[in-house]
Amino acid sequence: MSKPESEAAYLASLIPPSVAAGVGRRGFLKGALGAGAALSLPTLLAACGGDDEGDGGGGGGKPTGTVTFGSNEAGGDVPQQRRNALVAAYEKESGLKVKINAVDHNTFQENINNYLQGNPDDVFSWFAGYRMQFFAERELIGDISDVWENLSGYGDAFKKASTGADGKQYFVPDSNYPWAVFYRKSFWDERGYQPPTTYDEMITLAKQMQSDGLTPFAFADKQGWPAMGTFDILNMRLNGYDFHINLMAGEEAWDSAEVKKVFETWRELLPYHQADPLGRDWEEAAQTVVANESGMYFLGLFMFEQFPEDERDDVDFFNFPEIDSTIGADAIDAPIDGYCMSADPENEDGAKDFLTYCGSAEAAKAQNDAGFPLIWANSEADVSGLQPIQQKAAEFIAQQASIAQFLDRDTRPDFASTVMIPSLQEFIKNPDDIDGLTKSIEEQKKAIFI
Repeated sequence: MSKPESEAAYLASLIPPSVAAGVGRRGFLKGALGAGAALSLPTLLAACGGDDEGDGGGGGGKPTGTVTFGSNEAGGDVPQQRRNALVAAYEKESGLKVKINAVDHNTFQENINNYLQGNPDDVFSWFAGYRMQFFAERELIGDISDVWENLSGYGDAFKKASTGADGKQYFVPDSNYPWAVFYRKSFWDERGYQPPTTYDEMITLAKQMQSDGLTPFAFADKQGWPAMGTFDILNMRLNGYDFHINLMAGEEAWDSAEVKKVFETWRELLPYHQADPLGRDWEEAAQTVVANESGMYFLGLFMFEQFPEDERDDVDFFNFPEIDSTIGADAIDAPIDGYCMSADPENEDGAKDFLTYCGSAEAAKAQNDAGFPLIWANSEADVSGLQPIQQKAAEFIAQQASIAQFLDRDTRPDFASTVMIPSLQEFIKNPDDIDGLTKSIEEQKKAIFI
């Protein structure tokens, strides 16, 4: 797809010209395409919304019928087990049926615009922060403030992360997790490696790993999003949390000296990363840490699920170290996952009932019983079953002064998908033209953030 000249051009590019003709920007964004007949959605993201069984919504009475659920967890046994346990427990308690439309995470995320403007499911997996607020502002997801009246166990921070610019709630948090540098403890003990606390110590460690025949950092960006985490942490370490969030909001210049310094630092780090990352997915990169071929991996907590169950006690992590002592290292990415309701669900009563259950301690227990608990957003959830690394991760998040949601959640989805994914991948292929890269990003940003 060619780069958008504006948000309207980007959104209009999702529908055939014959349909777009005569449809104003406001009318389009408010759901003029709600029938979905003219949208050509990717086959893998064909929604279940509109199922004949899905009536019974919007009447304010006891929910009946079927709730359709768009899940971004088609891949991986553990996520599917959690999701299926959640749905089974809700069906047993409510008497309603939940019809799952499962799509792999990356496909779901990259096609979310098409999905929401077509015929989306009643409830769907999504993220807190800017990306939720972006769709709420455009009336593409539903107000669930009344659901929040029946939720307990959530602190102000989680409610704030679930709230749109209009003060209404549009999101139910499920869990969150930190990004950090993961490694295998026994292997590091064997080699005498120690977690670094400064950038210089990390470079020294990386050089030692290379001399020992290892790749210091596992690295992959085939899916387009993993490299965003590296940009985030470098930007927060070099320029601070406030600058990072303002940059994501389009309020700082991408061709500034501050951003160029981020790419210059990243260029210094690239030789210590796995080569040819654009042809490798994150799971493949993680397996090189499992196999003691790479020394460490900067990724989200989900990385340790790649280890065999009987080896997960051997995984540890450390905070990405400070680079500038005046900035420190107390800001991290710790994305919040959860659920939203579509703007015009077929079964609104059922959707809200399901969302209320998703936000309960009972829902957390049902997923815990499936064998792999998460760091639940609900403080009333039982966390006794957390593995040691998860307990450490929960404490790690609590120690941070500032929490970012991740690049593709803290900025506009059109900017993240159409500008930042190709730009970061181009940088990885050609890290020497930082001036040209940052100039291009800034020009595209100005066309989108209007």
